[in-house]
Amino acid sequence: MIYNTIHVGTGTPYDVVIGTNILAGAGGMIAENMRGKRAVIVADSNVAPLYAHRLKSSLADAGIEAAEFVFPAGEESKTLETFGRLVEYLAKEKLTRTDFLCALGGGVTGDLVGYAAASYLRGIDFVQIPTSLLAAVDSSVGGKCGVDLAAGKNLCGAFYQPRLVLFDADVLQTLPECEFACGMAEVIKYGVIRDAGFFAELEAARGALSGQALLRAVSRCVEIKADVVSRDEREGGLRRILNFGHTAAHAIEKLSGYSAHHGEAVAVGMVLAARYAERGGVTAGAADRIAALVHDFGLPASVSECAAMHSLDAAAFAPDAMAEVAASDKKRAGDAVTLILPKEIGEVTEQKLPVSRLTEFFE
Repeated sequence: MIYNTIHVGTGTPYDVVIGTNILAGAGGMIAENMRGKRAVIVADSNVAPLYAHRLKSSLADAGIEAAEFVFPAGEESKTLETFGRLVEYLAKEKLTRTDFLCALGGGVTGDLVGYAAASYLRGIDFVQIPTSLLAAVDSSVGGKCGVDLAAGKNLCGAFYQPRLVLFDADVLQTLPECEFACGMAEVIKYGVIRDAGFFAELEAARGALSGQALLRAVSRCVEIKADVVSRDEREGGLRRILNFGHTAAHAIEKLSGYSAHHGEAVAVGMVLAARYAERGGVTAGAADRIAALVHDFGLPASVSECAAMHSLDAAAFAPDAMAEVAASDKKRAGDAVTLILPKEIGEVTEQKLPVSRLTEFFE
């Protein structure tokens, strides 16, 4: 069942198809949007055994021959080394410019495949087939792709749009509970930055979101992101609001050795940003509502809570350590970092903070 189709009006426009039982008919929908009859399915070691065969069979039914590239699951695989192995594999398979890639998986897979598609033969087509809530509502849409470097997250990458995004909500049945919670961090983010009514709906759900309500939530997030990236594809202005919570999140992930999941770190980052906004008189009351909502969905609201979830020493996340990592983040411009702060639930504002004062943001 197709629940909703959302058009993304970027330079390379495409549709995001959201529903149930989508994977079974994916081959036909992909064939309608692609020129070539050869593809490589890229999935991690968790997702491949669950869904790669089903996708490959659907592609075969549509007359598309597909090979598979499987890599070890986890953020630690989102590296130049894995990227290199992937593009070497594409060359070995003799993919041409009319062939394409299928990113079957979560955010790591989508980011890696997008960057490979942008780079191999100076650009081939790719399809995003997210299998996590986080990827469905955020990373599969908008064209940001890349890999991590030793200095920080997503420091090597490109803006490169997919040709199609297919989200089958049925795949969430095999998603671990903690991964679903991580996706909810990004869902909550969209309420804070753009839709107070949607945020209130999430509050009313009291930590339980499934069925039609889940499909509606995914659709609303994609609608918001599609509108933002259509107006600002390469993050020259408006798109920066999507970074809400991410300045602190990337620092937390890096300092945890990536044992803290992205969604957990974003949850903490949103609360930190709201607390900082309140100290500066930008807003009042938003932080407590955000903290309560992330708790409803099983997410941490503070650095200490996040550290405790992974048996980490909270001292490793001291404000000066967090500031040092944030100073190397890709969102830095010159001697300042642009913070996204809530004015109220549903509206955010930008504030430039000199790198020399970053520590106060994390206090």
